[in-house]
Amino acid sequence: MAVKNAMTNDFLHSAYGGESMAHMRYLIWGKMAEKEGFPNIGRLFEAIAYAEQVHASNHFKEIGGDTADATVVAGAVFGVGKTVDNLQGAIDGELHEVNQMYPVYLNAAEFQKEEGAKRSFHFALEAEKIHAELFKQAQDAAKAGKDMEFQKVYICPVCGHTVLNEAPDKCPVCGAKKDAYKAF
Repeated sequence: MAVKNAMTNDFLHSAYGGESMAHMRYLIWGKMAEKEGFPNIGRLFEAIAYAEQVHASNHFKEIGGDTADATVVAGAVFGVGKTVDNLQGAIDGELHEVNQMYPVYLNAAEFQKEEGAKRSFHFALEAEKIHAELFKQAQDAAKAGKDMEFQKVYICPVCGHTVLNEAPDKCPVCGAKKDAYKAF
């Protein structure tokens, strides 16, 4: 069912645009990390790029309704630098979503009783908190000239929940089962 309220609809479009750009940016930055000798940081970028795709897909689904043109405004970091700098861009972007964007979007969806948008924004907000922390850990390692140490990154395909080394039995955000998680 399509969103009924214009404000929440605009927020879904903006979030879709931002998550789509983050997906592509992280794939590009992941390749740079690999080139600089940080294969696990590259894999972290790739995994979180997938989580951002999950968020974009959830937002796109909630927009629903008729196909129409829309101008999408979404802030983003552009360009490729050294991995440490790219990680700072990722941290800044994730913290913007956690501290500014998603709390406002979620509040509007709650106020306007847009349950699907509320769920989509909540899923993204919870995952972005984890992403910011993981990118900080990666940046700390890269600043020390080291790669991150982990076996795998697991992403929930329903909400984008992200965890290192082993998926939980049940996703703490959406309740998806362990075997649904995608491993990177």
